[in-house]
Amino acid sequence: MKRWSSAALPLTLLLALAVLSFWLRYATELPDERNDGKSRHDPDFIVTTATAHKLDKSGKLLYTLVADEIRHYPDDDTTDLTNPKLEYFDPTKPTVTISAVRGHVSPEGERVELSERVEVRRAATDRQAELVLETPDLTVLTDEEQAFTKSRVVITQGKSWVQGVGMQIDNKLQTYLLESQVTGEIASHPANTKP
Repeated sequence: MKRWSSAALPLTLLLALAVLSFWLRYATELPDERNDGKSRHDPDFIVTTATAHKLDKSGKLLYTLVADEIRHYPDDDTTDLTNPKLEYFDPTKPTVTISAVRGHVSPEGERVELSERVEVRRAATDRQAELVLETPDLTVLTDEEQAFTKSRVVITQGKSWVQGVGMQIDNKLQTYLLESQVTGEIASHPANTKP
């Protein structure tokens, strides 16, 4: 058996030992790769044609969420919705319906990001025509019954219309606050005159 001193080792063998040492160090520092799918953004369940109801402590219906498809992702505990429709019910107020093409729900369900053809409809009453609001995106805080956007908004009610950029909605107070660049046209009501 031939013995080599470190000075007499062939250059190729020294390079091979250096590469092997580097590779062993690198390989032992790699994080363990999970094979359970939790590191990927893949849905763990898909539900089609789904309806969810939110009730208060006494069992009164607060709102209903309907979607053509619901996809839940376990890696970040979020949910994606296709054609979501959120409907708020209160016997003392007109029903408010919020719909969109896409929705993204936070892990606890308290925040819904709506996008693509977002529409808010407040039902007509004996005194007021239906209110229709359109915007490209809207963030809804479901339990607080509030929503906001920084995008352009168009609101129509009967023959009246108003538009602006940025808006805050408070469904409990039935208020719609436009933030900037507000323009519009409000139709006047005929005065009640006695003959």
